[in-house]
Amino acid sequence: MLVNATNMLLKARDGHYAVGQFNINNLEWTKSILLTAQEMNSPVILGVSEGAGKYMTGFKTVAAMVKAMDESLGITVPVALHLDHGSYEGAKACVAAGFTSIMFDGSHYAIEENVAKTTELVALAHDHGLSIEAEVGSIGGEEDGVIGMGEVADPAECAKIAALGIDFLAAGIGNIHGKYPANWKGLDFEALDRIHAATDNIPLVLHGGTGIPAEMIKKAIALGVSKINVNTECQLSFADATRKYIEAGKDLQGKGFDPRKLLAPGADAIKATVREKIELFGSANKA
Repeated sequence: MLVNATNMLLKARDGHYAVGQFNINNLEWTKSILLTAQEMNSPVILGVSEGAGKYMTGFKTVAAMVKAMDESLGITVPVALHLDHGSYEGAKACVAAGFTSIMFDGSHYAIEENVAKTTELVALAHDHGLSIEAEVGSIGGEEDGVIGMGEVADPAECAKIAALGIDFLAAGIGNIHGKYPANWKGLDFEALDRIHAATDNIPLVLHGGTGIPAEMIKKAIALGVSKINVNTECQLSFADATRKYIEAGKDLQGKGFDPRKLLAPGADAIKATVREKIELFGSANKA
């Protein structure tokens, strides 16, 4: 059964580990992540960007697939279905579609408008039993066409948004989406410390988890990060395994062209990546 993310993240915060949000793009992604979370007895958050939602023909299709798959696979660990970097309209659509958690990314609005829209969506989400994440200070890199430079969030603005009743907060601390450039300066732990102190121990979210060194991840968790988002890394491992399968000519052997065979190495690669992250984040056996 799908749940919202509030309890799993409060438990993570108090237990000093983090729950992984793994973004889904299709059936293979969803199945690989659910099976790995179950195998490792870990809570998990399935993230859906607006672009991925559109690709899968809409949020209703995604919610129906995830709920049915969760049941059909006999998944017993807590699973949240979460909108990633949602617009105001997208957040409302996901509440209606049956998601269990939403993120409203109002970081590109002036703080007053971010506050007004977040306040409204907090009430809507909580009326429907969903958890809600908000963002302050844009996360660098590209997410659905929005390009941010990896700004560091202002602790006072974080405090203002956290006080609106959101359940967890994404705050920029120099992290970016996608692959990190060679000249990346690393996470700003002093900023993280200040943000954590200003936001009344709210669970914090680290976006752009791909390519951050393990030691930095562990330190971020120690400083209050309870949710870490992973997307690019699963895409890269899926693409790499698929390329190897085709370059080895396996699609030309027997019925190797069958999509169930063609996509299997990629699906296994996603599982391996998710397993590695769950171990790093410390959420194994925390279901």
